This record gives sequence, structure tokens and C-alpha cells, in this order.
Amino acid sequence: MTPAAATQPAVGELALSGSWTARGMGKTIEARLGTLPFSARTNTVADGTRIDALDTAGAWVLHKLLTRLQDEGTIVTLRGLQPGMAKLLDTVTKGITEQAAPPSPPPPTTALEHVGRRAAAAYSQGAAMLTFVGESALALAGSIARPARFRWRPILYNIRTAGFDALPIVGLLSFLLGVVVAYQGAAQLRQYGASIFVADLVGLSMLREFAPLITAIVIAGRSGSAYAAQIGTMVVTEEIDAMRTIGIAPLELLVLPKVIALMIALPLLTVFADVFGVLGGMLMAHAQLGVGYGEFLDRFVKAVSLSDYFIGIAKAPVFAAIIAMVGCFQGFRTHGGADSVGRQTTRSVVQSIFLVIVADALFSVAFSALDL
Repeated sequence: MTPAAATQPAVGELALSGSWTARGMGKTIEARLGTLPFSARTNTVADGTRIDALDTAGAWVLHKLLTRLQDEGTIVTLRGLQPGMAKLLDTVTKGITEQAAPPSPPPPTTALEHVGRRAAAAYSQGAAMLTFVGESALALAGSIARPARFRWRPILYNIRTAGFDALPIVGLLSFLLGVVVAYQGAAQLRQYGASIFVADLVGLSMLREFAPLITAIVIAGRSGSAYAAQIGTMVVTEEIDAMRTIGIAPLELLVLPKVIALMIALPLLTVFADVFGVLGGMLMAHAQLGVGYGEFLDRFVKAVSLSDYFIGIAKAPVFAAIIAMVGCFQGFRTHGGADSVGRQTTRSVVQSIFLVIVADALFSVAFSALDL
């Protein structure tokens, strides 16, 4: 196989011969091509009739030679190249030109397109969430059919971390909320001489709405974010894949214990919040309106029925399921690195609080329709 060569048999003519391939060109071909003398602004014919073989490496070198001559002002005409070689040279030239050209800026996104993309992403995430809930329900049904599969130690651990450890912050916030409700209502009730009705205000608002809602919001920020961060970290470090490899179902080990534990702990935390919220309202009623503790409790028992109390408690398991499912779901959607863990944790808190408030609004509509 003859090596690649380029010679000048006559003025204004360039004879190309040999094998223009990665093996046939050798290491010095580019240096030798750079020493070929050409006069600027002359017409030159490059004859490729005697080129035996051409591959992409040779086409790149040939394109580089022709481009250099054109940049120096020489008008080069290539002739005699076999059709297959000419097609390969055109492909290489096109690829080099496209690569060298700056990328065209993307077209501006219209407002309607932006809304459409967001809607499509929300729909995709909603469908994935429903799929996750269905898979978790199937895992729960399998565990109920075989109670030995319940992992009681993780359940008890999550009850302690999500329930008992949250008592101080839930109690403090509920107490302050009861103080705020009684303080805001005191000024209005005093004008009409209806100070005793502060018990109605504090009791109904705390037991039916504020206690379960503020407890759920606190737990969403405290425990829901922890669930997302824990599972997200395990996804990034490939611990979830390792669990599936050794035959451990991640839903049974990570999701179900959290859901069950939170559905047990949140109603108990709501009862705790009820007590401290009413206590804060009672102390503020005594300080601002002069309502005695005995009077407050007597009116409280008459104003608040057991149905009001159980309505607030009944919301708690639903809120707990929402918080645990959203936190675990966003944790499993983590991908990439540590920044994705933080992003999914933030989404879990935002979505949990949003869905809890939506569920509370639906509860209010339903209880109003049922006259409860």
C-alpha cells in the first residue's frame, strides 16, 4: 500500500496519490503538506485520481489542506475523486462545519408553552404519585395477609422519632396559637359584654381546625422532610438498589413503617395539641377578660361537643398518610447527587403542606354538607 502523498507536477496543479488512511498517511503527512508552496490568488486543481484509499482520518487531513489553501487565497478545485471517497469527504466536511458553527439559540418560550410544560410535568408527577400509592397499598395488603412481615421495630422507632420527640414543639406552638386566638377575640367580645364566649371561640377553633392543622404542618416540616432526605440519600448512595438485589422490598422496610407509625402518632399529637391550645386560650381569657378558670371550663364543656372533638381527631390519620406518602415518594424520585436530595426534600415539605390544607378544606366542605 503506497503512502499518501501530495506533489506539484506543474504550476497550479496538485497531484494526490497513495493511501489516505490512518495507517497509510504516517505521522509526518501534515508537516509535509504544510511545506507545499502555493501562490496566493491562483487557481489550483487538486487531482485525486490516484488516491487508492480514503478513510475519515484521511478525509479530515484532506479537508484541512483544502481549507488552508482557501484561507491563503488559493482557489482550489478538487477533481478525479472516486464517488465513494467524494461522498465521505462531503460527510466529514459537513460534520466539521456543523461542529465549528456556534449553536443556534433556542427559540423563546411563550407563556402558553410554559404553562403547558408545567401542566404536563404536574400531570406526570400526579400519575407517578398515584402509582406509588397503589404499590404501597398492595404492599400493605400483603403485610396484613402475612402479619409476620410487619417490621415492628422500625414502626416503634418511627413512633418515637415522629411522635414522642415532637411533643415539645407541638405543645409550644399549640399553646401560643391558643393564646393568639383568645387575645384576638378578647377585644371584640369585650365590646359586647360577651367575654364568656371566648371559651366557644377557643374550643371550637382549636379542636376542629387549628390543632390538627398546626400539628400536621409541624410534622410535615419535621418528619416529612426527614423521610424524603433519608430515602433520597439511600437512592443516591445506591442502597435502595442493594436492598432490591438481596431481596428486601424497600416499600416494606422504608415506607410502610413510616406510614403506620405516623398514622398512630399524629392523632395522639393532635390530642396533645388540643390540651395545650385550650390551656393557652384559658390563660389568656383569664388575663385579658377576667374569665375564671372554672367559668371557662364550664362554658367549654357546654360549647364543645364530642363530635367537634372527634372531627379534629378524625382528620389526623388522613393528614399523616399524606405527609408520609409524599415524603417517601419524593425521596424515591431523587436522582443525581446531593443537590437533588435537597431539592426533593423541599418539594416534599411544600407538597405535603399544600395537600394537607387542601384535604382540610375538603373536610370542611364535607362536614358542612353533613351538618356536622
